[in-house]
Amino acid sequence: MKPRLVVVGNGMSAIRVIELLLEHAPDLYAISVFDGEDHGSYNRILLSPVLAGEKSIEEIIGYPPAWYAARGITLYSGDPVVSINRSRRVVKSNSGVELRYERLLLATGSVPAMLPIPGVQLPGVIGFRNLEDVATMLDAAARLRYAVVIGGGLLGIEAANGLSRRGMRVTLVHRSDALLNQQLDPAAAALLRASLRARKLDLRLNADTREILGRERVSGVRFAEGDDASADLVVMAVGIKPNIELAKKAGLRCERAVVVDDTLQTYDPRIYAVGECVQHRGQTYGLVAPLWEQARVCAVHLAQYGHSRYAGSVTSAKLKVSGIDLYSTGDFIGGAGTEDLVYRDPRRGIYKRLVLKNQRLVGAVLYGDVSDGPWYFDLIKSGADIVPLRDQLVFGRSYCEAA
Repeated sequence: MKPRLVVVGNGMSAIRVIELLLEHAPDLYAISVFDGEDHGSYNRILLSPVLAGEKSIEEIIGYPPAWYAARGITLYSGDPVVSINRSRRVVKSNSGVELRYERLLLATGSVPAMLPIPGVQLPGVIGFRNLEDVATMLDAAARLRYAVVIGGGLLGIEAANGLSRRGMRVTLVHRSDALLNQQLDPAAAALLRASLRARKLDLRLNADTREILGRERVSGVRFAEGDDASADLVVMAVGIKPNIELAKKAGLRCERAVVVDDTLQTYDPRIYAVGECVQHRGQTYGLVAPLWEQARVCAVHLAQYGHSRYAGSVTSAKLKVSGIDLYSTGDFIGGAGTEDLVYRDPRRGIYKRLVLKNQRLVGAVLYGDVSDGPWYFDLIKSGADIVPLRDQLVFGRSYCEAA
């Protein structure tokens, strides 16, 4: 009888581990998956294009129930795990299903962070994390007029753009004086601000949200300055929190997230964890590339090969808004001992800033032309000596190779 692998969660990192595990050791485990949602696994990266009307829901669901059945995987759809008994090695689901495991994979993801302000529990105040949130926004856009999006990061901008394209009048609120202040330098942020204002978005920068207004339902947002903005819908996009309640209840070591080692193993050797619920060497990740790297290492160890280690990730960010191209990666701010290579073409709306240190590329910000983003990303990851390319580097890969 095959040992059982129970997977808690059915998001992108969980599915990636399963796919790779089936490649490495297709007959090693009997696999059971518990999914808190009931759509099958889908690509969360593409929620923004669905909201903007550029993709359908059907297009982003890549793993319907038939995919699991064809591979002999038991899927418990819409039935989240509510408890883990580590001494008995048994999980229990919301519907009462109990399964014993030999190995357990936690991929519980994250939940939207919500500002702790009055009115946050009112109907019409939501996060932006799953298909249900998108359905709520699409329903609001079809019936209502005003939306306020709180948070000027990637998700906030994508939500604001999508709701605007659906016909709502949108106010985008951000506490900093620069949008994407965690991903862009001031020059690129200024270009982004101009592009969004040209799309008729009302930007409220340096704004502190103090209260959500309304009685039966949200009706507005009040700022620290004392003025209000009308709102039939409020979308909170102020960050995410690792979903670790299940792990904490089971007694696993948790800090900001579930603590894992370089094999993605928790302090219980039978339990692994991947994705946004994970803390590795003090770091948590909310972008796809690190989750893919974690999944690769985790699958190798679950397959009992044991020759791979996860050492952390260099991250990159790209905005999913049609007509606005931006990309950032690595240490794009720089500091002591760094120098910048900067290219500006105001007429074409192109800006590039490369940060160098010790003859290595350590960071990049691109706006308007992001085609070389993955190449710069690879140069940063590899630590390649860029001295031979230095004079041509800012002009991109094709120019460097021609030279």
